Amino acid sequence: MQTDSDPIIAIATAPGRGGIGVIRVSGPDLHGWAESLCRQPLQPRHAHFLAFRDVRGETLDEGLVLFFPGPHSYTGEDVLELQGHGGPAVLRRVLEDCLARGADIGLRLAQPGEFTQRAFLNDRMDLAQAEAVADLIEASSAAAAKSAMASLSGAFSAEVDALSQRIVKLRMLVEATLDFPEEEIDFLEKYQASARLHEVQASLERVLQTARQGRVLREGLYVVLAGQPNVGKSSLLNALAGEDVAIVTPIAGTTRDRVVQQIHLEGVPLHIVDTAGLREATDAVERIGIERSWAEIGRAQVIVHLQDARQPDDPLDADIVRRLPVGVPVLRVWNKVDLLASSPSVPGSSEGEARRTEGHDAALATPPIGSCDENPVLISARTGTGLDELRTRLLGIAGWTPGAESPWLARERHIQALEEAGEHLRVAAGYAAQGDQILDLFAEELRLAHESLCRITGQFTSDDLLGEIFSSFCIGK
Repeated sequence: MQTDSDPIIAIATAPGRGGIGVIRVSGPDLHGWAESLCRQPLQPRHAHFLAFRDVRGETLDEGLVLFFPGPHSYTGEDVLELQGHGGPAVLRRVLEDCLARGADIGLRLAQPGEFTQRAFLNDRMDLAQAEAVADLIEASSAAAAKSAMASLSGAFSAEVDALSQRIVKLRMLVEATLDFPEEEIDFLEKYQASARLHEVQASLERVLQTARQGRVLREGLYVVLAGQPNVGKSSLLNALAGEDVAIVTPIAGTTRDRVVQQIHLEGVPLHIVDTAGLREATDAVERIGIERSWAEIGRAQVIVHLQDARQPDDPLDADIVRRLPVGVPVLRVWNKVDLLASSPSVPGSSEGEARRTEGHDAALATPPIGSCDENPVLISARTGTGLDELRTRLLGIAGWTPGAESPWLARERHIQALEEAGEHLRVAAGYAAQGDQILDLFAEELRLAHESLCRITGQFTSDDLLGEIFSSFCIGK
């Protein structure tokens, strides 16, 4: 049966070939085993160059060995690192030899995130910092990496701890008043409890707003481009990506399956999905592609409904709008505005040339029936017209403030905990307004707010949550 005290081992570098490969071992009282493995004394935190030999004395590899005695190590336990060549076969041979020679001490393969989990359990870092380790590894932009490093350094935790301490001080005053009711102190007036509570609420709201920015920077936005065939979805994807990631032809129905591309706007990752054109299809392959398009639309956080600016009254677009999921932001974008002046007529119109310019302008100014956005974006994916406005609108929907810089990253569970704490403080303020007669309820809401904040750093955390968090880490970290 596996326990948290078992010695563990894993390859800590990414799979594949590389110049250097690292094998990491962690566990209590590893010093004697480590020296036996290396066949020489090991000076703490000193690099030793030596050959990695198996039990028969055959050289498997050569490289550096570093030994970090606990508690002054990453995990808080004794840690041994073998740094050799990065070939998969070489690393695997060394790993298998270590496991065979560590059988007598119960050495086993580490689970995903188990090294960082032990760092948390041994008080080397709190839970928010531990999560920042995974965020730093997964960061897809320089801004995200910078903010993840700030979280790992404890910037977010410090903000949360400061809020917690202010609530604790207020709780202490309340509890003392409840313990000595004979003093007949007007608590709320004497200690200005309401004013102090409002200050804490304001501080929490500032932290919450920053955390929301941090969540956007970490998670980004899943954006689906939807519309009829040949309205320019693939061209728009290429224009946003800055490269030809999707095939573009004049033939309607060219895109048969989704194309996903990640781009960054001010460091915020946007996952842009190009989909097959939406229409009634008789071709079996195209029909499957359209079904997948609707499936992607169902998963979207934002839908960009792309339309041809030369056909503002197309009834098929109104049908598409009616089928879009409720509750998902829809950004209406009219493409090909560069072709308005040269268009001979509006397709499907009997007005012809008379509507070529003024008619189009009027149509663009009056959104068609069924529109989800009364302020459409006018663009040309071919020339780049309007793309800056589109980028700004997408960031706005994501909740990102242009020019802002999130000092740390945050996750959805952090946002929920902060919002719960804010709600408890709001209820507490309501009790405070009713006077000292219900101080016990006031104190209880302060306690619940404090517990909500403590869940962020892991002071009150269920084992199930820990398992969920650390299982998402890569093996060896």
